[in-house]
Amino acid sequence: MTSSVELERGSRTSPAILRRDPRDLWPEHARKLHDHLAGLYGEADPLPALAAAWIAHQRSANTQRAYARGFKIFEEFAREHGAHPMAVRFPLADTFRLYLETTPTWVRVKGGRRGEMIRAGRPYAEASRANALSAASSFFAYLDTVSDTGVKNPFDAVQRPYLDPDYSPTPGYTEQEWAKLLVTARDHHRIAAYRKRAYALLLMLYTCCLRVDSLLNARVEDLGYDKGHRVLLLEKMKGGGRKKKPIPPVTWDALQDYLGGRKTGWLFCTASGGQLDEPAVWRLLQSLARRAGLPLRGPHGVKGDAVTHALAKKDARPDKVQRWADHKDSRTTQRYNRRKELLDDSPGYALGADLAGALAHEGE
Repeated sequence: MTSSVELERGSRTSPAILRRDPRDLWPEHARKLHDHLAGLYGEADPLPALAAAWIAHQRSANTQRAYARGFKIFEEFAREHGAHPMAVRFPLADTFRLYLETTPTWVRVKGGRRGEMIRAGRPYAEASRANALSAASSFFAYLDTVSDTGVKNPFDAVQRPYLDPDYSPTPGYTEQEWAKLLVTARDHHRIAAYRKRAYALLLMLYTCCLRVDSLLNARVEDLGYDKGHRVLLLEKMKGGGRKKKPIPPVTWDALQDYLGGRKTGWLFCTASGGQLDEPAVWRLLQSLARRAGLPLRGPHGVKGDAVTHALAKKDARPDKVQRWADHKDSRTTQRYNRRKELLDDSPGYALGADLAGALAHEGE
């Protein structure tokens, strides 16, 4: 007679019990893209699974999100022109470039139903066009890699928008403006828990030179101590790997005040303990900027400000700033230097001052 223990052991090792869907291991953006495409093409079509696997193949969560967004634009274009995305060839791929330059974008209908959208926005900006073209090209490059017969990439010969590496549309803050923003975060919210979270989050982003997606994926268990330093052990979102980031004392104190003795869970979480997401951080920064009387901006400009301000310090070492910022290439770090010089060191200021003096003299 088979014992209950043997039955239990047998059930644990049964192929039916152990069989799992590998898609369960896909990251969030891969699963969402799969479900979106499956709703349009059905599960039998190879596109949903291949596109999701391609997204899962990307190392960075930021790249996964950006490519999934860009691919949706490409898929909608192909569908509107009667073509399956996997069957697009160069003539239509090149037309996609023109489509991005001229087609109005989707915007919410003011006063409309919840989620109601209309194509009435400005055409895609250069960065969005470049991302959509890069996403489509990357998808076909992935198909060529996994295909037994090879797939010619129709986007190889498609021109991409030129993006000036020294230009950023995000308004930069001075160090004084950052101090004003931090004081606003620390002092101006009626709910103490929200004040503490906002203050600690901004200090972590700024003084540790972190990407927002990297910080939001950190857990309390990733905090530690090493050779006299309080550190955060986090995954580098570009290129993979792990790195210890030292936490300055002012930031550590604010972080401990926010955590209030909590030892587990997401480092920055919602009131219910869930993971805080990027839209919530966007809303936080927009709200704080309005209250502080500063230009509106999102979290992706914080790292740029931190690098710019660090490079402006007396006796700054660009190589140290490069390592702190997790830049593989020193040219990436120097872009922030040039960006500052293009503004602060503009010869136009001296010309304008001399001209103002001459105009004032002529008016006497």
